[in-house]
Amino acid sequence: MGPDRGLEAALAAHDVTTTRIETPASAADLDAAEIDDASLFFITDGAEATLIPVAREQHPDLRIVWYATQAVPEFVTRQLDLGVDPRLADAAVLVEEQLQALES
Repeated sequence: MGPDRGLEAALAAHDVTTTRIETPASAADLDAAEIDDASLFFITDGAEATLIPVAREQHPDLRIVWYATQAVPEFVTRQLDLGVDPRLADAAVLVEEQLQALES
């Protein structure tokens, strides 16, 4: 959800099907994107942090990754599986690590 930041190409390189959620987004947008069927959820727009608890409630086993330049808001830190600044980690490396984490 949010700007691509290279994630779609990195996921496609691993044959992962993606659904992009444009911002601003709502709980209905999460439903339309079929978040219940997702394994990974990348947040790339800090303004969308309020949807993290919604996504977690809809899909408790979802792996949620913050990949935005903004600081992670305090109210969602415990609901994230990982928070990474895209200036510090390449999308391809991040995707590979997250896919490995899903397998373990």
